[in-house]
Amino acid sequence: MTLDIQRAGQIDRQSLFHPFTSVADLMRDGPRIMTEGKGVRLKDIHGQEYLDGMAGLWCVTMGYGRQEIVDAIAEQSARLSFFHAFNSLSSDIVVECAEMLKERAPMPTARIFFGASGSDANETQLKLIWYYNNLLGRPNKKKVIARWGSYHGSAVATGGLSGLPGMHGLFDLPKGPILHTSSSHHYRQAPEGMSERQFSRKLAEELDALIEREGADTVAAFFVEPVQGAGGLVPPPEGYFEEILPVLEKHDVLLVADEVITGFGRLGTYWGCQSYGLQPDLLTTAKGITSGYFPVSACLVSPKIWDVIESKSDEAGLFAHGFTYSAHPVGAAAAVATMKLLDEERIVDAAAETGDYFHLRMREAVGDHPLVGEIRGRRMMLGVELVKDRATKESFPIGERVGRRMLTQMFDRGLVSRALGDTLVFAPPLVITMAEIDELVGKFADSLHAVATELL
Repeated sequence: MTLDIQRAGQIDRQSLFHPFTSVADLMRDGPRIMTEGKGVRLKDIHGQEYLDGMAGLWCVTMGYGRQEIVDAIAEQSARLSFFHAFNSLSSDIVVECAEMLKERAPMPTARIFFGASGSDANETQLKLIWYYNNLLGRPNKKKVIARWGSYHGSAVATGGLSGLPGMHGLFDLPKGPILHTSSSHHYRQAPEGMSERQFSRKLAEELDALIEREGADTVAAFFVEPVQGAGGLVPPPEGYFEEILPVLEKHDVLLVADEVITGFGRLGTYWGCQSYGLQPDLLTTAKGITSGYFPVSACLVSPKIWDVIESKSDEAGLFAHGFTYSAHPVGAAAAVATMKLLDEERIVDAAAETGDYFHLRMREAVGDHPLVGEIRGRRMMLGVELVKDRATKESFPIGERVGRRMLTQMFDRGLVSRALGDTLVFAPPLVITMAEIDELVGKFADSLHAVATELL
């Protein structure tokens, strides 16, 4: 690092436009600048070490500094640093990557469309849905439904599709034929005394009514995260998909599984949809496909969709969609190396065991704490929602910024988390050990005690 510590912070504030950041907070407090990563540890510009409880941004599944992925990127960069996939062109490593991904896909004989981010992949899915229905002569069947609290990207269409009102207002979103149905968060949304199974049935009835009201001939697809991520880390209530799937089948509505976070082992299964017995029509993935070492995303397209595209190709002409970095050879090399490591080291099985231990330890440590309203998630996705009153589920006033105060306490203790309102979320690298889980939980519990001392 050639810049001194003070100058680096000044340049950051003067030069960078940070995503999903309060500009006021940044200008007042400055950035935290990371310089190194190894395993599940990070080091900042001041030399402080952190345990990364968020795997970067849900993505560094294999931990930092994995030489196998680094070498694959370097070797591919030297051999073929870039080529594209337009006009029937390809590269050998991309073909290998597509074959490996297809072999691991949760739907048989999937076709793979590569991109660079989860946002662009879900933009692609939207266009594929509309393209598919046009090819079938159904020009009105274009509306797509997502859940309030969902996150499907931050581009124009996917930002509107995401069910987070804070992403909508000042950007004039949503645009286009986008609808939302209720969040599946039982703790916050279910009527008092309603069981999870009853709540799931209520949500299915609500979805059915929405489709009926709009007209089934106008509704094309339903987007769903197996476990909601950025909307507060919310797993589905009991029986949710069992209730929802018949509604989609009844109205010929496509199921799109957004596995940008849950793919590649985070739920202790290779794909999140396998944890819930789903076989989607379309699947979106990114992040863990390269362990975050290179920007790659993929749309997995089922035969139901592909067969229509192929059969109508002559009359449709050129498939006029794609990105410069679709099927990037260096990204493909990183993905191949990552998938090999996942298999060789049995990372998915380990994530199931370690993830169950993670939830057990967190519940033992803070499950009865007066500020803890709910501990939720599945395996290597865990959220802790803090409340002012456990009995009534009353939230803290926004002005008290309890989530932000918790983040500060955790960072001071060398723990990286993320605050989604007053819910602190964790999705550590899948290679984290049980001893490191103990360390993470201990740092969280100490931080919670410090914040409770301030508040109570």
